[in-house]
Amino acid sequence: MLDPMQAECRSTFTTLHEIRIPGILRSVAGLILLGLVTLVAAFYFTPWVQTTAGNGLVNSLDPRDREQEIHALVGGRIQEWYVRDGSSVKAGDPIVRIIDNDPLLLERLEAERAAQQRKLESARIATQTARLDYDRRLALYNDGLVSRREFEDASIRWEELKAAQAQAEADLQRAQVNLSRQSIQEVVAPRDGTILRLAAGDIATSIKEGQTLATFIPDNVTRAVELSIDGRDIPLVQPGRKVRLQFEGWPAVQFSGWPSKAIGTFGGVVAVVDQSAKANGRFRVVVVEDPDDQPWPDGHYIRFGAKVRGWVLLDTVRLGYELWRRLNNFPPNFASETTAANGTASE
Repeated sequence: MLDPMQAECRSTFTTLHEIRIPGILRSVAGLILLGLVTLVAAFYFTPWVQTTAGNGLVNSLDPRDREQEIHALVGGRIQEWYVRDGSSVKAGDPIVRIIDNDPLLLERLEAERAAQQRKLESARIATQTARLDYDRRLALYNDGLVSRREFEDASIRWEELKAAQAQAEADLQRAQVNLSRQSIQEVVAPRDGTILRLAAGDIATSIKEGQTLATFIPDNVTRAVELSIDGRDIPLVQPGRKVRLQFEGWPAVQFSGWPSKAIGTFGGVVAVVDQSAKANGRFRVVVVEDPDDQPWPDGHYIRFGAKVRGWVLLDTVRLGYELWRRLNNFPPNFASETTAANGTASE
């Protein structure tokens, strides 16, 4: 039953009585409601692998496998280069020959060594003679045939000549070291590798001992990747964590939360995590090749210094939780840390 007011409104406003909700709106509302239910179910039931991403470069875990500099062992002038930029060398192959600014230096060092050798021989003979004189005077002193002063003079003389012999031996060793250092005038390759860059220089170029002559990269090295990870996520990044890597120039399709669906990425394992942050607040993480995954591309394609994008795989959570965590800028294990903290407090 309609009250008198409603009856009067219907009789007065006939158009209002004829208004109905269109059927299309009912269908749209149903679809929106179904989509919301489906979306909530997907957020709750869909698994998602948490990741922390970082950029980095291809490097080596062993410092002997990294790019290294070759230095001059002695000072002088460059006489001859045996290699060029990009030359492949074997261990022991000559790289450059250096000559001293004094062309007669080696002859003079030889003469100095010979003089020191003769000086040493003379000191040895004098020491032996002083030892015989000391033994003779000791016997005479015991028999009372010489004074104590004469015996002490012989003892002092013997000690002085022993010191002179020791000094002569040291001078000879010094002369031999100088001659050996100046004789090493050819710089050779430390191991098999490639010459990246050579320092410019010719016979008119003077160089100093320890000056860089060439840059060298060894062959058959074990590659590693250095990633830079945000300090917020670094507590979960531990040695042994799995990593997915996307190398620059290598085609790939990466799904952060579903690593099994990624195409063109390669597996890695966290080997080292720095205990101290860099100046920008990020931490260095070293990743090596995963032996249980497909091998990394050949060094012809992925070379030292190439850029890399890496995703360190963390825990598996619900998709809805991951979206909530990212919107609130929480660390990956915020929920587990809170639960553990509450449990510890209650105990």
